[in-house]
Amino acid sequence: MMIKCIAIDMDGTLLNEHHVVSDLNKQAIEAAQAKGIEVVIATGRSFPEAKFPLEAAELNCPIIAVNGADVRSISGERIHESPIDQETAFKVMDILNKHNAYYELYTEDGTYSKDYDQGLMIIMDIFMSPNFQHVNYEETVKAAKERFESGLIQLVDEFDSIVKNNVSVYKFITFSFDEKVLAELREALSTIEGIAISSSGKENIEINSVHAQKGLALTEFVAKRNITLEETMAIGDNYNDLSMFQRVGRAVAMGNAPEEVKKHGHIITDTNKNDGVGKAILEVVNQ
Repeated sequence: MMIKCIAIDMDGTLLNEHHVVSDLNKQAIEAAQAKGIEVVIATGRSFPEAKFPLEAAELNCPIIAVNGADVRSISGERIHESPIDQETAFKVMDILNKHNAYYELYTEDGTYSKDYDQGLMIIMDIFMSPNFQHVNYEETVKAAKERFESGLIQLVDEFDSIVKNNVSVYKFITFSFDEKVLAELREALSTIEGIAISSSGKENIEINSVHAQKGLALTEFVAKRNITLEETMAIGDNYNDLSMFQRVGRAVAMGNAPEEVKKHGHIITDTNKNDGVGKAILEVVNQ
C-alpha cells in the first residue's frame, strides 16, 4: 500500500518533551514532502499555537486545527470551519460554570482564559506530569507563561459577551486532575446535543461541534486531493486521534499513548521523546 498522505498530531506526538520538533522528525517530514507525500498537522491546538513550533522548525504544512474546527491551507488561509452554534456554546458554559471548572474558550479571533493564575498552574501541572518526564522546571514555567505573554491566550473577565458577539466558537477545553470531577463533567456534557467530547490528555476534556473531529476533517482533506483514506497514515497519542485511526489505512499509535489508544493502532512506534514520528514516517518513505 502506497502512503500518499500523513496526518500528525502535535502534543505528545510530533513535539518532544521540550515541546519542539526534533531534528529527526523534521528531516522525516521533509523527506516525505520531497517524495510528494502530503503531510498535514491534525491538532487540538488553535492555528496560532500550532504554527508556533512549526515555524520554529521551519516546516510548512497545512493544518487541521482545533480538532478540525479550523482547517488551514499551507499558506495559512482558512479553508473550512465547523463552529459550535451559539445556543449550544451557552449550554456548555452553563455546565462548566456550575461545576466551577477552569476552562478556556477557542474562537476564530483567538483563545481566551478568565484566570491567569489557574491557567498557569494547570499548564505547569500538565507539563510536569508523567507524560513529560525529565522536564526542566524553569523551562516549563517559561513555556507556560509564554502562552499568555505571546498573546496565544488572551485574558478576559468573562466569556458571555464574546460568544454573544456571533464570533465562531471552535472549542472549549476544561482541565482537572480529579478523575471524579472529569467523569461528572463528561456525564453532564453528554446531555447536550451536537457536540463531540474527546480529550488530548488524561487531565482534560475537549468539547467541539460534532462536525469538528480530526477524522472528519481528514476525510474531507484527502478527498479534495484525490487521495483515499486507505492511502493515508495517521500518527497520534490520544483519544482525540481515534476518529483518524478508525478511518485510515495505517494508524500509528505513539509509544507514550495510553493502552486504550494503542489498541486502535495498526502499529506502535517509539515515544515522542525518541522521535517516534520520524521513525514511523521514514519506515513508509524508505519502503
